[in-house]
Amino acid sequence: MSDSPRPGRQTSADPAEAVSGVVWDFGGVLIEWHPFPAVAASVGEDEARRFFDEFDFQAWNYACDAGRPWAEAMAQLEQEQPRWLEHARAYVDNFALSLTGEVPGTHDLVRELHAAGVRQFGLTNWSHELYPHAPQTYPVVGLLEDVVVSGTERLAKPDPAIYRLAADRAGLPPDRLVFIDDNPANVAAARELGFHGLLFSGAAPLRADLRDLGLPV
Repeated sequence: MSDSPRPGRQTSADPAEAVSGVVWDFGGVLIEWHPFPAVAASVGEDEARRFFDEFDFQAWNYACDAGRPWAEAMAQLEQEQPRWLEHARAYVDNFALSLTGEVPGTHDLVRELHAAGVRQFGLTNWSHELYPHAPQTYPVVGLLEDVVVSGTERLAKPDPAIYRLAADRAGLPPDRLVFIDDNPANVAAARELGFHGLLFSGAAPLRADLRDLGLPV
């Protein structure tokens, strides 16, 4: 009797196909991101709950992750849904409060891989204007060779083009890269292009999956 592979696991037993690099998602994998505190800091918790219950924040925010400037997003909101303009401005003005800490255990993995000489990269859906908060707040980002930021490139996961760009910038083919994300659609898109895709559910199972791929953690 043998254990079934965990959901999201892909292994590579052939040394000729060994993983040479790791590509990290940020929000929910390296950095805890919760927009509620940023909004509540200005409008209060009750109003913040109404905002997230009644306004499609995810779609609105995704457009900025994909390259829409915040000034344009605010102008459109003021014209179409002015009820939520104060709430939206609160999110941007207090954005640092949405970054609530390290995801437990993953920064240790980045440090271990870095110490072992494994090449590492970032691929994050993050607006161009707000991305500087990540490297300024979390030194582990500096251990990554390169970070593809969706808002800068005006491409966002799960668009296949942004994965190809990440592989090109890494200088490695997708089948030599492992991509880690907490969003199943993003992992599926990476796998379609040949990446080793791992669905993140915690540092401990991720460590086991990386070991299965031959990485020194």
